[in-house]
Amino acid sequence: MQTLRKTDEGGMAQMTLFLEDSIPQGYLFSKRDIRNLVIPLILEQLLGITVGMLDSIMVSYAGEAAVSGVSLVDSVFILIQQMFAALAAGGAVVAGQYLGMDNKQKACRSVNQLLIVTALAGFAVTLFLYSLRGFLLDSVFGKITPAVRSSADVYLLITSASVPFMTCFLTAFAVFRAQGDSKLSLRISVVMNVINLFGNALLVYGFKMGTAGVAIPTLVSRMAGAVICLRYLLRQHRTLHISLPFRFVIERKMLHNILYIGVPNGFESFMFNFGKIILLSLVAEFGTASIAANAIGNNFGLYQVLPGLAISLAMVTVVSRCAGAADIEQARFYTKRLMKMSTVYCSLATLLVFALSWPVLKIYNVSAEANKLALIITAIHGIGTFFTYTPSFVLPNALRSANDVKYCLIISSVSMWFARVGGSYVLASWFGMGVIGVWLAMQLDWIFRSIYFVRRFKGDEWHSIRL
Repeated sequence: MQTLRKTDEGGMAQMTLFLEDSIPQGYLFSKRDIRNLVIPLILEQLLGITVGMLDSIMVSYAGEAAVSGVSLVDSVFILIQQMFAALAAGGAVVAGQYLGMDNKQKACRSVNQLLIVTALAGFAVTLFLYSLRGFLLDSVFGKITPAVRSSADVYLLITSASVPFMTCFLTAFAVFRAQGDSKLSLRISVVMNVINLFGNALLVYGFKMGTAGVAIPTLVSRMAGAVICLRYLLRQHRTLHISLPFRFVIERKMLHNILYIGVPNGFESFMFNFGKIILLSLVAEFGTASIAANAIGNNFGLYQVLPGLAISLAMVTVVSRCAGAADIEQARFYTKRLMKMSTVYCSLATLLVFALSWPVLKIYNVSAEANKLALIITAIHGIGTFFTYTPSFVLPNALRSANDVKYCLIISSVSMWFARVGGSYVLASWFGMGVIGVWLAMQLDWIFRSIYFVRRFKGDEWHSIRL
């Protein structure tokens, strides 16, 4: 394995550039710290993706109309969830930087402010969903059958009430990770998913409640997750906790710091997911086989990049702490280390998906054309995962954790709309490549992001921004 030896006045300090045992003495995170942070995050992502697939299987028992109605509403909730997760991550960056400054009091005050802003936003979104429920069902979702509309209406009516609880546990998870405790968020995720799965099984299979039987366990599991998270946040012995007595008062400077990171993060997430929804409408023009292959490719692709999704969350914890301590050498060191972890683990996951893709495809029971397209899509996505996924989506979290959020927003937005969306219409429609063109355009997007994010990281501007 390749190592780099760095000479200083005190002697030789062995610096590891790959997955080796040595981390320079006195650095903020040991190898064990990194492992304890990353492994639970990988398991949490694996749990979420797998339970999501099982959930969709259970929904199918309620009928085709229920599947369609739930999937339409879930497309909106994915947007909302990703936006709040990004906002919470912004608050976690601020808390992590205060911990890096060894200012635990301000770190805990930032937790209070983050909970206030996400709670207010959560209630506002709930009111928005209820007030515009008819508009969403009749205009945004397009021409749908009365049965699908009825299912979507029931699911939206029940699950909209879960948004404030969802914002609570998303915020808490980000706070837990900011203090390096990813095991706790994993345990709570297990409890929530067990409630959801058993609730679905009981209400859908047992009581034949249809769409309501899918929606109620979602609401209950999110309520339970929020209550459990608040109990842990109120424990004053934890590094990051809710400061007592809790006062519902806005600290403008603290809130500004949180929103400075969180709002661009949230807007970037919104633009990304909204662009994906537009591309879904494009894929729908190419027929049933393309729609099925695209859905299968998305499922396989999630498993290919699963380690990267987890390590990008770990990147926020590690680099924000280094940025708070104003130690750029450590920030660079850990960023390179985590990027190489992501590359290796994503490559292994991709090889495993390649090996299992053909036998798993038989479970889907789709046409020969859809099978062929799905295999091509999986190969395209896998090749990109080998070379450009990590610098495209893991590296930017290091930049964001050092407050370089505006640059990330600009590059991500330009790349999404010009390379991926624009490229999809050129390759898929003009050149007649169909759904394959959409996935090739995704690779153009990843290449563009990689070039600009790597160039930024090699420079000095990204770590010179102060809140």
